[in-house]
Amino acid sequence: MSMRFARAAKKHGRTVEIISMDSALVYRGMDIGTAKPSKEEMQEVIHHGIDIANPEDPYSAARFAKDAKQWIQEIRARGNIPLIVGGTMLYWRALAHGLSNMPTASPEIRADIEERAKELGWHAIYDELAQVDPITAARLEKNDAQRIQRALEIFIQSGKPMSEWLKEEPKDTGRGDSDIPVNLRLISIEPSDRSVLHSRIAQRFEIMMDQGFIEEMQVLRRNAALLHPDLPSMRAVGYRQAWQYLDGNINLEELKEQSIAATRQLAKRQLTWLRGIAEREVFDPLSESDMDRCEQVCLAHHQMI
Repeated sequence: MSMRFARAAKKHGRTVEIISMDSALVYRGMDIGTAKPSKEEMQEVIHHGIDIANPEDPYSAARFAKDAKQWIQEIRARGNIPLIVGGTMLYWRALAHGLSNMPTASPEIRADIEERAKELGWHAIYDELAQVDPITAARLEKNDAQRIQRALEIFIQSGKPMSEWLKEEPKDTGRGDSDIPVNLRLISIEPSDRSVLHSRIAQRFEIMMDQGFIEEMQVLRRNAALLHPDLPSMRAVGYRQAWQYLDGNINLEELKEQSIAATRQLAKRQLTWLRGIAEREVFDPLSESDMDRCEQVCLAHHQMI
């Protein structure tokens, strides 16, 4: 979709620059498992937010918001259209609305939760979260260890559920240090047929494997001495399962099944989050007429996400 829009804009005498809103594309060396744009695509259209951090160096939503505002300012100064593309919805919230005063990570509390999870299992930790924050638990999968851990950590640290923190007025209005209004139009690409989405997810994983995804993961582990499975980069869908496979904890078929299931869950969470945003405009990627209308809307506005 992003390249289609960029090419359509070019036909109308406009130039698009793409800003990636994907929490995995920021990392160098993670190309196949993230379906990173090809070298040809990145030469054809300027991309921002790709290959800007090493996998062992966490990149946050707050940093994305700061970087994206700077990129938007620079793109507009060149007279071009900023096109923000991706599905990391926390990045969208940070950019459009700012972040709440939610407590920062506590290594001590996090380590304690991990120890209890090893003893009791993540389903038990999920049940514990459901007791203190049923709203957050309801939108999480029982095996989504990263988000369960973070939500419970926030409650233990502050005595207040994550769902209550998210209701609060953000500490950043979305304007940031550059004092430029973000003023973006939210375009949501939502397929009308869920079975088609699931089929494409499975096809994409097979393509990743054929392209050498396991070999990519082996290179990452061999070349990054500071890499470990608890880093945000290695918690990304596919990479988390590949780490378990290379450790001998699951077999190749389990790697495939778990990666596809995790990707489906991620897509479901993204759609759930999007449907809670009233101002979004929805287009169906399975409808060519919808995609034509999407192009027209985006070109008329000259900026989108």
